[in-house]
Parts: sequence; structure tokens; C-alpha cells
Amino acid sequence: MDKIDKALRLSAGNSHNKQQENWRANILTRSQLMENLLSEVKRLAQGDASLFIHGESGTGKELIAQAIHKASPRHNGPFIAVNCSAIPEDLLESELFGHRKGAFSGAFEHRQGLFQAADSGTLFLDEIGDMSSAFQVKLLRALQERQIRPVGSNTSIPVDVRIVSASHHDLEKKANDGGFRMDLYYRLSVAKLTLPKLSERREDISLLANYFITHSDSTYSYVAKGFSNQAMEILLSYDWPGNVRQLQNVVEHVSALATTPIVPANLVERVLQEKNSTMQGLKEAKSQFEKEYLIKLLRSVDGNVSQAARLAKGNRTEFYKLLDRHQLKPTTFK
Repeated sequence: MDKIDKALRLSAGNSHNKQQENWRANILTRSQLMENLLSEVKRLAQGDASLFIHGESGTGKELIAQAIHKASPRHNGPFIAVNCSAIPEDLLESELFGHRKGAFSGAFEHRQGLFQAADSGTLFLDEIGDMSSAFQVKLLRALQERQIRPVGSNTSIPVDVRIVSASHHDLEKKANDGGFRMDLYYRLSVAKLTLPKLSERREDISLLANYFITHSDSTYSYVAKGFSNQAMEILLSYDWPGNVRQLQNVVEHVSALATTPIVPANLVERVLQEKNSTMQGLKEAKSQFEKEYLIKLLRSVDGNVSQAARLAKGNRTEFYKLLDRHQLKPTTFK
């Protein structure tokens, strides 16, 4: 019986060690810049302080957040990720804190929020810079008190979660400019990690491209298995403004069109040109129109916000919010 107990303990220990060693298994790199970052990730993972990850879209912020969780003492707890910009503002409080039956129209039953779902684990709040100022106050209170109050409830619930947040915005600059609460920024960024762009880790482009072409997420079986030397040279020299996500999308597109195992250079060129000339999505087009409209409006009234708000048939508060969203300053137009 003693031998069996010992074997079980050894087995459990090996499983624990294996899990700890695999904390970075999903991150492919040969870049020294990334290796330095991952060393920092492992050190910071051992504590329990809130971490903020800054990086452009497509750099892999959620992968880093997952690595932090897997390398941390909380690795046996849940890892819950939520994209704050993808949830309508009026639903964000219910999504994170939960709600009670009858709290609002459509609340037909009690619902647990993501804070409770992540209890004893890690809650990853992606694109936190897009969160409204009204909800920032509620989130700050929850972090300070380590308690959440479901919508429609009079009772607070204690929660034990580690917060990892991320944004493509420079949140410190945004806080200094008044677009984000400074006290919340300090609460979220006890430690900060900055992810490099793909163009800053070019030695990883071939590694990632070859991985993506042989590990497609598609249900279809593609013939493409690699790139010609010329095709790889094109990938290596491209700037990749959309970072790793863009590279993955391009490789997926190339794989779908390829008729030979080795992808030729002209196919990569064609896909990159198509990607660059692709029509904007509706959200991006609306945002661009809105910004251009605001610029023309402010120019026409020499930066007078009251006049501009009246012409836009809105109030000053809402108009200032629009200006903040597009990082426009009225003084620029005076």
C-alpha cells in the first residue's frame, strides 16, 4: 500500500511539473526580445498583483495572459477571458458581476457573472481601455473591495481573482489625458508588460508562417505544406501592421488558394495585395466617417465645442465623449 501511495504522489508531482513546464507551450518564438519578455512573464506570474499588458492588436495579448495564468499558483483555477469592447456598455455590468432574476427586462433567472466564474483563478479583461467612465468607477470599487454586487442585488459577494488586463491603447497616456481613470489605471497596472510588434521580432516570421501552414484551423485539408524561398522572402520583408493575427490570416488565405505543396511567391504577393485593398468593415468605416465629420465640424466653428455640439444636435457631454474616443482636442482647431 505504501508503494502505491508513493507512486500516486510521484505521478501527481510529475503531472504538476509537466503543467508548470508547459506554461509557454502555445507561444512560438526564437526571438531574444520575446525570450526576455517570457522570463519577465514567469517572474511576475509567481505573485498575485494585477498585471496590465500593452500591445498592438494581433500581438498575442491573450496568449500572454494565458501563460501568466498557467505559470502562476492559480493554474488549477479557471482562466476566464472577456473582450470588454465586444460587450455593449449596458450589458457589461451584468456580464462581469452577474444579475438577479427580475433585475431588468429579460432577466428571467439569476445569472453568475464572470468575476464569480473566475473565482480562485484569473480574469483577463481585454481591451479595457474602451470601457466607459461610468463602469470604470464600478470596476474600481470591485477591485478595491474584492467584492462584486450583482445587478439587482443588495448583497455583495466576495471574490478571489487575479486581474490581468490588456489594451492596444497607451493607457497611461489616456489616463493622463483624462480619457481613463488614473486611480483605476494604477490599480490595474501594478506591473506592466509591453508586447513587441511582429516587425520587431522578424526572426519569428518564418517560424510562425511554417507553423500556421501545417496547423490550419480549417476543417478542409489543404495541399500547401511550405513556402518557396522567394515566397518566404516576401513574408519576411513585409511590415505586418496587423501583427501575428494578420500573418495567420494571410497564411490561411494562401493555403486555401494553393494548388501545390510549395506556395509560390506570386500567390503570396497576390494575397497581400488583396488584403491591403480589402474594403473596410462597417465598424471601421463608421468610425472613420465619424472622425472626419468631427474634424470638419470643429474646423467650421474654430474649435467651439458648444457650437459644434449644437450643430451636431447633441449635448456637450456626449460631444466631449466623441472627441475623446477619436483623440481630438478642440484647441487644435482654434
